[in-house]
Amino acid sequence: MTVTISAQITPNPHTLKFVTSRIILDFGSIDFSDQAKAETSPLVQALYRLNGVSSVMVGTNFVSVTKSYSVDWTELAEPVVSTLQRELEGETVGVDTSLLIQSSTSSDDIESRIRAILDNEIRPAVAMDGGDIQFHSYEDGVVMLHLQGACSSCPSATLTLKMGIESRLREEIPEIRDVVQI
Repeated sequence: MTVTISAQITPNPHTLKFVTSRIILDFGSIDFSDQAKAETSPLVQALYRLNGVSSVMVGTNFVSVTKSYSVDWTELAEPVVSTLQRELEGETVGVDTSLLIQSSTSSDDIESRIRAILDNEIRPAVAMDGGDIQFHSYEDGVVMLHLQGACSSCPSATLTLKMGIESRLREEIPEIRDVVQI
Protein backbone atom coordinates (compact mmCIF):
# COMPACT_ATOMS: atom_id res chain seq x y z
CA MET A 1 0.00 0.00 0.00
CA THR A 2 1.43 3.37 -1.01
CA VAL A 3 0.85 6.12 1.52
CA THR A 4 1.02 9.79 0.61
CA ILE A 5 1.92 12.33 3.26
CA SER A 6 1.71 16.10 3.20
CA ALA A 7 3.12 18.42 5.84
CA GLN A 8 1.03 21.36 6.99
CA ILE A 9 2.03 24.24 9.20
CA THR A 10 0.15 24.83 12.44
CA PRO A 11 -0.21 27.94 14.61
CA ASN A 12 2.54 26.43 16.78
CA PRO A 13 5.88 27.01 14.99
CA HIS A 14 7.37 23.95 16.71
CA THR A 15 4.64 21.57 15.47
CA LEU A 16 3.89 20.31 11.98
CA LYS A 17 0.82 18.30 11.04
CA PHE A 18 1.54 15.38 8.70
CA VAL A 19 -1.66 14.38 6.89
CA THR A 20 -1.69 10.83 5.55
CA SER A 21 -3.73 9.03 2.93
CA ARG A 22 -4.17 6.15 5.37
CA ILE A 23 -6.59 6.07 8.28
CA ILE A 24 -4.56 5.65 11.45
CA LEU A 25 -7.35 5.74 14.05
CA ASP A 26 -11.06 5.22 13.47
CA PHE A 27 -11.87 8.11 15.84
CA GLY A 28 -10.33 10.39 18.41
CA SER A 29 -6.68 11.02 19.05
CA ILE A 30 -3.85 9.81 21.26
CA ASP A 31 -1.31 12.19 22.74
CA PHE A 32 2.17 10.74 23.29
CA SER A 33 3.61 13.68 25.19
CA ASP A 34 6.78 11.78 26.02
CA GLN A 35 8.68 8.75 24.80
CA ALA A 36 7.62 6.55 27.74
CA LYS A 37 3.99 6.72 26.60
CA ALA A 38 4.98 5.32 23.19
CA GLU A 39 6.09 1.99 24.64
CA THR A 40 3.34 -0.06 22.94
CA SER A 41 3.11 1.93 19.69
CA PRO A 42 5.80 1.09 17.09
CA LEU A 43 4.83 4.02 14.84
CA VAL A 44 5.35 6.54 17.63
CA GLN A 45 8.50 4.78 18.89
CA ALA A 46 9.98 5.11 15.41
CA LEU A 47 9.25 8.86 15.41
CA TYR A 48 10.81 9.31 18.86
CA ARG A 49 14.00 7.67 17.59
CA LEU A 50 14.49 10.72 15.36
CA ASN A 51 16.74 13.38 16.85
CA GLY A 52 14.66 16.40 17.85
CA VAL A 53 11.18 14.90 18.23
CA SER A 54 9.76 16.04 21.57
CA SER A 55 6.06 15.13 21.29
CA VAL A 56 3.72 13.16 19.00
CA MET A 57 -0.06 13.18 18.70
CA VAL A 58 -1.84 10.70 16.43
CA GLY A 59 -5.25 11.55 14.96
CA THR A 60 -7.57 9.82 12.54
CA ASN A 61 -5.55 10.56 9.39
CA PHE A 62 -2.71 12.72 10.68
CA VAL A 63 0.25 12.81 13.01
CA SER A 64 1.29 16.05 14.71
CA VAL A 65 4.97 16.16 15.57
CA THR A 66 6.46 18.75 17.91
CA LYS A 67 10.18 19.36 17.64
CA SER A 68 12.64 20.46 20.28
CA TYR A 69 13.95 24.03 20.14
CA SER A 70 17.45 22.84 19.19
CA VAL A 71 16.38 21.35 15.83
CA ASP A 72 15.12 23.09 12.72
CA TRP A 73 12.28 21.74 10.56
CA THR A 74 14.60 21.77 7.55
CA GLU A 75 16.53 18.97 9.29
CA LEU A 76 13.58 17.05 10.72
CA ALA A 77 10.64 17.19 8.27
CA GLU A 78 12.12 14.79 5.68
CA PRO A 79 13.05 12.09 8.24
CA VAL A 80 9.55 12.35 9.77
CA VAL A 81 7.92 11.85 6.36
CA SER A 82 10.21 8.90 5.57
CA THR A 83 9.50 7.28 8.93
CA LEU A 84 5.75 7.76 8.57
CA GLN A 85 5.78 6.26 5.06
CA ARG A 86 7.80 3.25 6.15
CA GLU A 87 5.62 2.60 9.21
CA LEU A 88 2.25 3.27 7.55
CA GLU A 89 2.94 1.21 4.43
CA GLY A 90 3.04 -1.98 6.53
CA GLU A 91 0.03 -4.19 7.17
CA THR A 92 -0.65 -2.84 10.64
CA VAL A 93 -0.46 0.76 11.68
CA GLY A 94 1.27 0.18 15.01
CA VAL A 95 -0.68 2.49 17.32
CA ASP A 96 -2.02 1.07 20.58
CA THR A 97 -5.69 2.09 20.46
CA SER A 98 -6.22 1.10 24.09
CA LEU A 99 -4.68 4.50 24.87
CA LEU A 100 -7.59 6.37 23.29
CA ILE A 101 -9.29 8.68 25.73
CA GLN A 102 -12.81 7.37 25.85
CA SER A 103 -15.61 9.78 26.48
CA SER A 104 -17.48 8.59 29.50
CA THR A 105 -21.21 8.74 29.18
CA SER A 106 -22.80 11.23 31.47
CA SER A 107 -26.39 11.82 32.37
CA ASP A 108 -25.54 15.39 33.35
CA ASP A 109 -27.20 17.69 30.82
CA ILE A 110 -24.55 20.42 30.97
CA GLU A 111 -21.72 17.92 30.42
CA SER A 112 -23.62 16.42 27.50
CA ARG A 113 -24.09 19.85 25.93
CA ILE A 114 -20.39 20.72 26.47
CA ARG A 115 -19.31 17.45 24.86
CA ALA A 116 -21.64 17.98 21.90
CA ILE A 117 -20.25 21.46 21.18
CA LEU A 118 -16.67 20.24 21.59
CA ASP A 119 -17.15 17.16 19.39
CA ASN A 120 -19.25 18.78 16.66
CA GLU A 121 -17.73 22.24 16.37
CA ILE A 122 -14.49 22.80 18.23
CA ARG A 123 -12.53 19.56 17.86
CA PRO A 124 -12.86 19.44 14.05
CA ALA A 125 -11.59 23.03 13.81
CA VAL A 126 -8.68 22.36 16.17
CA ALA A 127 -7.79 19.15 14.30
CA MET A 128 -7.31 21.23 11.15
CA ASP A 129 -4.40 22.89 12.97
CA GLY A 130 -2.89 19.58 14.11
CA GLY A 131 -4.30 19.49 17.62
CA ASP A 132 -7.08 18.07 19.69
CA ILE A 133 -9.06 18.98 22.76
CA GLN A 134 -10.36 16.40 25.19
CA PHE A 135 -13.04 17.08 27.77
CA HIS A 136 -11.80 16.29 31.28
CA SER A 137 -14.53 17.49 33.63
CA TYR A 138 -17.09 20.11 34.55
CA GLU A 139 -17.50 21.27 38.11
CA ASP A 140 -19.08 24.38 39.65
CA GLY A 141 -19.19 26.29 36.38
CA VAL A 142 -15.60 25.43 35.37
CA VAL A 143 -14.84 23.33 32.28
CA MET A 144 -11.48 21.53 32.39
CA LEU A 145 -9.90 20.49 29.08
CA HIS A 146 -6.75 18.71 27.87
CA LEU A 147 -5.10 20.48 24.91
CA GLN A 148 -3.06 18.09 22.78
CA GLY A 149 -0.77 18.07 19.78
CA ALA A 150 -0.09 21.47 18.24
CA CYS A 151 -2.44 23.06 20.77
CA SER A 152 -0.63 21.92 23.89
CA SER A 153 2.29 24.35 23.55
CA CYS A 154 0.97 26.80 20.99
CA PRO A 155 1.65 30.48 21.66
CA SER A 156 -1.99 31.25 20.90
CA ALA A 157 -3.43 28.43 23.07
CA THR A 158 -4.65 30.80 25.77
CA LEU A 159 -6.34 33.02 23.20
CA THR A 160 -7.98 29.98 21.58
CA LEU A 161 -9.11 28.70 24.97
CA LYS A 162 -10.56 31.97 26.25
CA MET A 163 -11.71 33.85 23.17
CA GLY A 164 -12.72 30.84 21.10
CA ILE A 165 -13.74 27.87 23.20
CA GLU A 166 -14.90 29.67 26.34
CA SER A 167 -16.88 32.24 24.36
CA ARG A 168 -18.60 29.55 22.28
CA LEU A 169 -19.47 27.39 25.29
CA ARG A 170 -20.80 30.36 27.31
CA GLU A 171 -22.91 31.40 24.34
CA GLU A 172 -24.84 28.12 24.59
CA ILE A 173 -24.40 27.35 28.30
CA PRO A 174 -24.57 30.46 30.51
CA GLU A 175 -23.78 28.39 33.63
CA ILE A 176 -20.14 28.17 32.50
CA ARG A 177 -17.93 30.65 34.38
CA ASP A 178 -14.49 29.57 33.18
CA VAL A 179 -12.65 27.19 30.84
CA VAL A 180 -9.19 26.04 31.91
CA GLN A 181 -6.45 23.86 30.50
CA ILE A 182 -5.18 21.06 32.72
